[in-house]
Order: sequence, then structure tokens, then C-alpha cells
Amino acid sequence: MRKSILFAALFFSLASFAQEHPYVWPTEPAVKQKLEQWQDYKFGLLMHWGTYSQWGIVESWSLCPEDEGWCERKGPYANDYFAYKKAYEDLQKTFNPTRFNPDNWAAAAADAGMKYVVFTTKHHDGFSMFRTKQTTYSITDPSCPFSNDPRADVLAGVFKSFRAKGFMTGAYFSKPDWHATDYWWSKFPPKDRNVNYDPKKYPERWNAFKDFTYAQIEEIMSNYGQVDILWLDGGWVRPKSTIDTSIDWQRGISFDQDIDMDRIATMARKHQPGLLVVDRTVAGVNENYATPEQQVPPAYVPHPWESCVTMGNSWSYVPNDTYKSSREIIHLLTTIVSRGGNLLLNVGPGPDGEWDPVAYERLKAVGAWMKVNGEAIYGTRADGALSPQGSFVFTRKGSTIYGISQAKAGESVPEKVILRNIRPTKRAMVSLLGYPKALKWTATMDGVVVLLPEAARKVAEGKEAWVVEFAN
Repeated sequence: MRKSILFAALFFSLASFAQEHPYVWPTEPAVKQKLEQWQDYKFGLLMHWGTYSQWGIVESWSLCPEDEGWCERKGPYANDYFAYKKAYEDLQKTFNPTRFNPDNWAAAAADAGMKYVVFTTKHHDGFSMFRTKQTTYSITDPSCPFSNDPRADVLAGVFKSFRAKGFMTGAYFSKPDWHATDYWWSKFPPKDRNVNYDPKKYPERWNAFKDFTYAQIEEIMSNYGQVDILWLDGGWVRPKSTIDTSIDWQRGISFDQDIDMDRIATMARKHQPGLLVVDRTVAGVNENYATPEQQVPPAYVPHPWESCVTMGNSWSYVPNDTYKSSREIIHLLTTIVSRGGNLLLNVGPGPDGEWDPVAYERLKAVGAWMKVNGEAIYGTRADGALSPQGSFVFTRKGSTIYGISQAKAGESVPEKVILRNIRPTKRAMVSLLGYPKALKWTATMDGVVVLLPEAARKVAEGKEAWVVEFAN
């Protein structure tokens, strides 16, 4: 993941999205079934967490020798790359998140209405947040002080806590590994985010990296109970034939970095039947849903997708980060769902293993809204024929339509709602979610007029959003 962009810049062109994400529908029945379930869930939690939280910096990217804002190095080693890299990797020796309690995270996420979790097992820096036999650069290695704690295998703890709350579980895994000497070979200095040697020239080394990657993913797939999603990041590790030079960030990929995703996916599904595989940005059979990052398509998209977005301004823990308000999160969620997607909202735990209290506050407020209005979210599908109208966006569940008004702070609730292209049947029940009585309505030539009595307006007043249901 890259450094966050401003919330105001979340929206991007549909043409760009379609260009980067041509979609191939899965054919395996178990995968199709799980994909339908995942689409019903709508709202998930992503967590970026690693040794970098101790410095309160962007995850991994300060190790990347590119002249980009998110790669900027700070501190006493900022002007000495190799000294900086050593100091960064030495963070393993001080990482001791003694407040780690995934039950608290799972409870807060469940209360917020989230239904699935994706946890960072390994980011680009190569530090493994799970028990692995493939490297000593992990949280369970004796060089890490937390390795002596019975909670040291944090992936096991996270999955156990979230499964207990009925969550679908997902493993984020970085395909590139900047610690692995078979990816960044010490014979050459790293030049950018990519492998620092030509895999065709040194096939034995590249094959060793492929086997290392395969073995680590197999550990996750076979040692941690049911896993529903394998969420793979680092899209520059891809076959050269899939590089699109019209896309800016792909122009810098010089080498064929094919790690044989078909082989990995086959192995993973042998251990986890029906597994959703998300090979991000590499369109094809191994990208079961698209994952626009810090972005939302501007209109309905007819295939499965998920916007991964930070609650704060950073993917990883940064002291005094600025968090989105509950109103922003609810509007983001309802916009995404109305366009056919899911929201994967990221929270970065701190070095002590705990979230910022503000993250809990935001999830509590979102949960209060979801408890009243969740039926307009869960199990719904977008309707490309229902465009936004004023403050309203729309979802559909069978013949029932939900009109979701994304209220501005301090905005008064109107006495009547006029909506075009909504044509309830004569026996339709129209209601305001959270208000016990049916609403009066009349059909017009091109839609419907719904009256909101004073008691109903009081229910909706001050809410981040309110929902009119048309049950046909």
C-alpha cells in the first residue's frame, strides 16, 4: 500500500478503473458461492501492522530507494540508506506489543457492523507477523522480544478472535519481499521497488524466491484454520506480458517477475476450498475482485470490487493521525455500496498493540447507524439504473429499494421527499428505517413523493444518513 491521499481526492474516472481492472468471472462453484457471500457482507476491516509502528512511519516504503513522497526517510540515518535499512530491520529486536488483545478489535469491528477482516501477514519489508520456518525475520523469532509471549503468533490470535465473532478471515500478503536476498540480492543495491537483478539472467535465484513465496503462503493456508481470502499486494510482481505501459506506475517494471500465481492459487485452494484469491491489479482468473486503493469508481461497476481506504491519513500507525468522521465513513460506505462495491476500512495498530481511542469511537458511531440502517447495506446489490438524486443514493434487495439520504451536518430533514424513477407498486409499503409507522406517499408521472411527518423527521434529524425503504 502507498501513503494515503486526501479524502476529497477519493473519486476517479470509470474509464481508468475499467482500463486497470478488466474482470474475469470465476467458474469454480465454491469460489462463486464465497464471492456472493463476500458481496453480501459489504463492510470489512483491514489492518496494517508491523515493526514500523515503533517509528510511527509509513509502512515499509521508507526502505524503497525511489524519490517519492511516501518513500521519504527521516531520523538520524536519513542520509545513509544502508545504515537506515539496518536500523529499520533492527526494529525486530525491540518490537514488543504487550497490549495486543485482538478480542477488543474483533468486538469493536463486530459492533460497527463489519463482517470480514484482512490482516497484514507480511508487508513489503518482509517482516512476517506469523509463525514461519522460511525466515528468521518474523515476530516469533527469538530475536524479537515478543516471541516469548504466548500471544506471539499474532495472526493466530487475530483469526481466532474474529472467527469467534463470525467474521470471514483474510490474509494480506506482499508478493515482493525487500528483506529476502532472493528478491533484493545483496550483490546489487536496490534501484527501486522491483527485483534488483534480471530473473532471466539468474533463474536459480528467482526460482528460489518463487519457492520461498509459495512456502510462506502454504504455511498461512495450512496452519491457521479456515481462511476465506488471500489478498496479495505488490502488483509490480507480475508476468511481463501483463504490464500495461499506459498505466503510470507500471512503466517502471523492467523485468518479468512471474511468481506462477496459478500454482500458488491451486495450492491455496487445495488447503482452503472456495478461497477468494485477490492478486491485486493483475487482471485475470486470480483477481476474484478488484481493489481500488484510496479511490472510489464514479458510477456503478457491474463486477465485484472493494475500495480499500484508510480511516486516518496513513495505512500504518502515525502518532496524532487525523481520522475521518463517522459521517465521512458512513457516506463513503453508502456511496460504495450504491455503486456495487464493498468498503475495506483500514486501522493501523500502534507499537504497543492497541488502536488509537479515536478509532474505537468512530467504529462505535458507525455501528449505531448500522444497527438501524444495516438492512439497506447487507445483502443488497447496486442498481445501475438508479442514479444518485440530490443527497440520495440507492441500493436494492430483490424488489425492495432503499433510498439513502447522505445528510450534511446541521441539515434539516424535509417534510417531503421527491424521487424520480422510483415507482412503487400500489400495495407497496414505504417507511423510514428506525421509525415504526408507514409513510404516506403518492405516485407522480416520473416517480414518487413521500411525506415525512414531524415524528419521522425527529428520528432522522442529526443522523449521518437516513433511509427510505420502498418494499414492493
